[in-house]
Amino acid sequence: MSKTAVIIDGKAVAEKIQGQLRSQVEELAQKASRPPGLAVLMVGDNPASAAYVRNKERSCVKVGIASYGRHFPKETTQEELMQAIAELNEDDRVDGILVQLPLPNHLDMVAAINHIHPDKDVDGLHPVNLGRLMRGEPGLCSCTPAGVMALLREYGIDPKGKQATIVGRSILVGKPIALMLLAADATVTMAHSRSPDLGAITRNADILVVAVGRPELITADMVKPGAIVIDVGINRVTDYEGKSRLTGDVNYDSAKDVAGFITPVPGGVGPMTVTLLLQNTVESYIRRLGLE
Repeated sequence: MSKTAVIIDGKAVAEKIQGQLRSQVEELAQKASRPPGLAVLMVGDNPASAAYVRNKERSCVKVGIASYGRHFPKETTQEELMQAIAELNEDDRVDGILVQLPLPNHLDMVAAINHIHPDKDVDGLHPVNLGRLMRGEPGLCSCTPAGVMALLREYGIDPKGKQATIVGRSILVGKPIALMLLAADATVTMAHSRSPDLGAITRNADILVVAVGRPELITADMVKPGAIVIDVGINRVTDYEGKSRLTGDVNYDSAKDVAGFITPVPGGVGPMTVTLLLQNTVESYIRRLGLE
């Protein structure tokens, strides 16, 4: 008799962590005489990016983080963006800097990220922070993979000794989460959309993390019974009636009857990304001001 998977509620876990951060910030701000500060830089008028930025700013208010975001017109030059980052690097009120992606095509994303001071790089994408992660040293970690690890901890899932398969090799999710799971003593396999016989690889996974941006790529027959399935994908698809909906990289309706644990889309990993951004900002604040 089949048993439906435990649904990993990312929204509830995010709210719990944000509540803890709010209490922490209230206490620390009295010692430091200022709150933590986060600056989100957005260039252009991408509607999805604008929605993400609004969500981040609302979340900052909830936990008591001061927001120093700036919105630049689409025609902003590379020099202007780099100058804004340089000013924020020197601004003592700002503990975290994030460049909202994607940038307009004429701007160099890598140069912009590399210009952020590593200790203010709350997206965890600077080469120094990625190097720290590789070496197992303390540093600011990429928010989405760190959010996945926080979900596993919250649900009492210990990666130690488990077979973990990552589908997707991006610098944003796939590679960092592989390093984090390795550090947690999982045996890690990296796969991607071009891996031959992907199902043969994913069926061995006790923990399956999928982040490739392909709607419902992973079907129930590709999931090991009882596996922990973490769906990082978020895709907007249109059905035959012309109705739009969000879906992940996993076929949720079928996989939930095979998996032991599964994240929904939306409401799974998504809320954790913003929450870990806030947590990184608070950690940077604590380190920079010596508040440990």
